[in-house]
Amino acid sequence: MAVSGRGQQEAATGTTVPPYDPSCYLCPGNKRAAGDFNPDYNNTFVFVNDYSAVKEEPTAYKPPDRDGTLSSLFLHAESVNGKCYVVTFASSHNLTLADLDPCDIVPIINTWTDLYSAHLSPSSPLAKTASATTLPPSSHNTDATLPKAQYRYMQIFENKGTAMGCSNPHPHGQIWTTSSLPEEPALELEQLKRYHREQGGCHMLEDYASLESDQQERTIFENSAFIAVCPWWATWPFETMIISRQHRRALTDFSTDEVSLLAEIIAEVTRRYDNLFETQFPYSMGLHQAPLEGSEEEIECSHFHIHFYPPLLRSATVRKFLVGYEMMAEPQRDITPEQAAERLRDCGGVLYRKSTAGRQQ
Repeated sequence: MAVSGRGQQEAATGTTVPPYDPSCYLCPGNKRAAGDFNPDYNNTFVFVNDYSAVKEEPTAYKPPDRDGTLSSLFLHAESVNGKCYVVTFASSHNLTLADLDPCDIVPIINTWTDLYSAHLSPSSPLAKTASATTLPPSSHNTDATLPKAQYRYMQIFENKGTAMGCSNPHPHGQIWTTSSLPEEPALELEQLKRYHREQGGCHMLEDYASLESDQQERTIFENSAFIAVCPWWATWPFETMIISRQHRRALTDFSTDEVSLLAEIIAEVTRRYDNLFETQFPYSMGLHQAPLEGSEEEIECSHFHIHFYPPLLRSATVRKFLVGYEMMAEPQRDITPEQAAERLRDCGGVLYRKSTAGRQQ
C-alpha cells in the first residue's frame, strides 16, 4: 500500500569537498588513529579498523549460571569474535562510487574478492574454485593479515553520507568477519534453501531476476550478467537490489568479464541515485553472498546480490523514517517500486556534477 507523508526536512548535502584533506585518516600519507601512516596508494587501501566492533580476542564472556530460572528461558547471550577492515575506494577525498567510472570500480571488487577468498574455509566448496589468495595480496595496498581463526561470515558494506552515520566523506567501505552468521543473511539463506528444496533445485533469486527482466516494470538497469531493480517487497522509497542473473554463489564465482559488468551496474545505480535529486545521495549498501564456512547446502543455495537502502523520500532534504504504524504493524510504501524504478531509469546519463562543471567552463 502506498501512503503519503511529508518526511523529515534536512539540509541538502554540499559538494565542496577537497580532493585532499590533511586531517583525514583515510587520505594517502596521513596518520590514522592508531598512529600508523597510510601509504601513498592510488585506488584501494585495506587496513584493520582502528575502532573494530568485533575483535579476534574479545574479553572472555561466561554466562551466569541460571539453570531452572526464568532468566535461563529468556536471557541468552554468547560472545562473537571476528575481524573488521576498512577499504578505501579511491585516493581522492572528494569522490564517491557515483563519480567513478566502471574501470575504477573494478579494483574495489577485486579487493573485496581477494579478502573474501583469503578468509574462505578450506572445507568450503568455494575454496576449490577460488583463486589462491594470501594476505597481504600483491594486487593492492593493505595492512591486513590472515585472521587467527576461521570465521563464519563476511559482511561487506558501505555507509554513504551523514544521514547514514558516515562522518568521513572519503570514499570507503567496511568489512566485518564474524564467528557467527548474522540475522539478516541467515533469514535470507533459510528462504533460499527452502525455495531450492521445494522448487526442484531452482534458485530463488535467479528465477526472480528472470521475472523482473521479463516484466521490466521495476527494472532500473541490466546487462548480460546483472539486473538492478526496485524489488517488489521494497520498504524504502528508492530501495534497490543488484542481482546476478545466473546462479553465482559469491564474488569468487565471477569471471573477469562479469566483474567488469558488476562494476558497470554499481556505477549505474549510484550515479542515478545522485542524479535523482542532484545531491550526494545517502545509502547503506551491503553484499550478501555465501558464508565463509557452511554446509554444502548453504553454499549451493546462496546467491550473490547487493542491497541498497537509501533514506531519502521526495527530495534532497526530505528523509523517510519508519515510525508509528510502520514500526508497530508493517512497513508502508510512500511510492510504489514501479514508480521508483521509472524515476531512476530516467536519471541515467552523465553525473549531474560533471554536467554542471562542464557548463560552467
